[in-house]
Amino acid sequence: MTLSVQTVASTIFDLPNDRTGIKAVRIPDGAVTLGTSDLQIIELESEPDWPRSERFDFFRDEQPQHKVHVPAFAIGLTAVTNVQYLAFVESTGAPFPRSWTGLIYAEGQGEHPVVSASWHTAQKYCAWLSGITGLNCRLPTEAEWERAARGDDARLFPWGADFNPYRINTIEAYTRVTTPVFLHSPASDSPFGVVGLSGNSWEWTNSLFAPYPYDANDGREDPAAQGPRTVRGGSYMYSHRLARCAAREGAPPDVALTTIGFRIAIG
Repeated sequence: MTLSVQTVASTIFDLPNDRTGIKAVRIPDGAVTLGTSDLQIIELESEPDWPRSERFDFFRDEQPQHKVHVPAFAIGLTAVTNVQYLAFVESTGAPFPRSWTGLIYAEGQGEHPVVSASWHTAQKYCAWLSGITGLNCRLPTEAEWERAARGDDARLFPWGADFNPYRINTIEAYTRVTTPVFLHSPASDSPFGVVGLSGNSWEWTNSLFAPYPYDANDGREDPAAQGPRTVRGGSYMYSHRLARCAAREGAPPDVALTTIGFRIAIG
């Protein structure tokens, strides 16, 4: 029997029968503002380090800004980590991510987000986790991802309006590698307490990379649909401009890049 998100009493909870340490956060029913408004573009381009020449092209996929209703769901407290992914590999015989050294992740990187997992592999992980827990584990839609990141307003980053290099692992941090998922928590947490939604690694969503306005019923959430899938959150190899809550990119579902990981959703 599949359990409902509404049966979970607390905001942050452990998954039943899961020994990998995954926790999830309940996100209540509500509306999310998707995308970037013209006013926000003007304000961003007034910053001295933002190239004005990028105005029309850079924000094209984030417009028009619009509101979407998102039913209650749950989302992973953090991205799936290397140590959590190892349990999946050992249980199913799935291939080791090519970012690992040999048959295991690099020493000290157990709490880093797993990367080099394709969208198809992330789907298989979710199916495996569903079988263990009895929950409907899946990838989040991009509307769910943005609601988890933004809360009830149209903030630019999970923590608020202003970029802060001490709350995020983007190229400005000069790490050139992933970092532990809790490194910047709680300072970088979203209004719902979700950790690490900006920077570190891009995260797969279930959604096709399709134009706005977003419509969950137009085929973009069909797992069998062909085309690139939306990734969210930016990564250690990209500017903080791509780590904004509204920023979205597309990637072929069969690629496995060292800059892309994933987190689960439930519901």
